[in-house]
Amino acid sequence: MPTHDTSAAEPFEEKRLALQAGPPRSRMFVSNEFGLILLIVFFVIVFSLTTKGFTSPFNLFTMGRNASINIMIGLSMMTVIVTGGLSLAVGAIGVCAAMLCGYTIEVMQLPLPLALVSGLALGAALGLINGFAIVRTGLHSFIITLATMSIFFGLMVFLTRAEAFRNLPPEFSSLGKMKLFNYVSPLLIVTVIIALVLTWLYRLTVLGREMLAAGARPEAAELSGIHVGRVTVLCHMLSGMLAAVAAMMLVARNGAAIPSMAGQLGQDWLLPAFLGPVLGGAVLNGGKAPVFGTCLGALLVTLLTSGLLLLQIGEFWVQTFLGLLLLVAVFMDKARRSYLAYRNLA
Repeated sequence: MPTHDTSAAEPFEEKRLALQAGPPRSRMFVSNEFGLILLIVFFVIVFSLTTKGFTSPFNLFTMGRNASINIMIGLSMMTVIVTGGLSLAVGAIGVCAAMLCGYTIEVMQLPLPLALVSGLALGAALGLINGFAIVRTGLHSFIITLATMSIFFGLMVFLTRAEAFRNLPPEFSSLGKMKLFNYVSPLLIVTVIIALVLTWLYRLTVLGREMLAAGARPEAAELSGIHVGRVTVLCHMLSGMLAAVAAMMLVARNGAAIPSMAGQLGQDWLLPAFLGPVLGGAVLNGGKAPVFGTCLGALLVTLLTSGLLLLQIGEFWVQTFLGLLLLVAVFMDKARRSYLAYRNLA
C-alpha cells in the first residue's frame, strides 16, 4: 500500500502555524477587541468634551442598562453566527417570550420565577423550531428565520390581541430601576455573568468545541463524529433563550410587556443583533465565538447612540450611521479574511 512522505511538508506546516500564532503582544494589538477598546475610549473622550451630562451618574447608569440589553441581543445572534447561520427572528422570539411572561403573571397569576422560566422555555422552544426546520429542509437559516419572524410575531399579536401586560410585580420593575453604587444597573451584572458562562462554554466544554467545529468545517466535523444537525439545533435553542433573556430585561426596564417593544416584527433588534458580533470579530462563515468582542461591540453601539442623541442628532441619522458602521465592519471583515488567505494564515 503506497505511503505519503510528509517529512517535507512538516517544516512548512510548522512555519505556517508559527506565523499564524505570532507574538502574543503583536496579536493583541491587531485584535478586534483592542481596536474596539481604543474606539470606546476615543468616543468617551469626544462625547465628554462635546456634550453636557454624558458622564453624569444618570447617563452612565442609563448607558449601562441599555448596553446590557444590546449585549444580550448581540450574544443571541452570535450563537447562531457560530454555525455560519443567521437568525432574523431574535426580536420576534424575544417579544413572544416577554408576552408569555406577562400573560402568566397577569392572567394566570403565576409566581415571578415560574413566569420567567416559562418565558425562557418558550424562547428555547421557538429556537428549536428554527433549528429543526433548517436542518430538516436544508434551506439557509436566512430564509427560515425570515419566515418564522413573521409567523411568531403574527401569532403573538393574534393571541394577545396586541394588548400590553402592565400589572407586573413591583420587584420585577424595580430591578430595571435599581442602581448599584449609583452607577451600575443589576441588569448589567446579569449580562456579565451570562457572558462569562458563554466564554466557559466555548472554551472549556466539549459541546462548545463541537459548536465551533461544526461552524468552521461542517463536513470535517461530521467525519470526526460530530452531529452537525444536532449542534445547529442546540445553537438556535441557545439563541432563542438569550433573546428571551434580553426581552425580560427590556420588560424590567419598561415595567410592562408590550407587543411593540422590539418594533414591528421585532425588526428594531436586527441592527444591534448584527453590529455587536460583527464588530466584535465574528466570522460570518462560522467557527468563531468572540464573546468579549461582541460585548465590546454592543457597548460601542450603545455609547455612540447615547452620544449622538445628546448631540441632538435625529434618531433617523443615528440609525443611518449605525447602518453604515455595520457595512464598513462587514467590508473590513472580508478584507481581513482575504489578507489572511493571501498570507496563508487563514
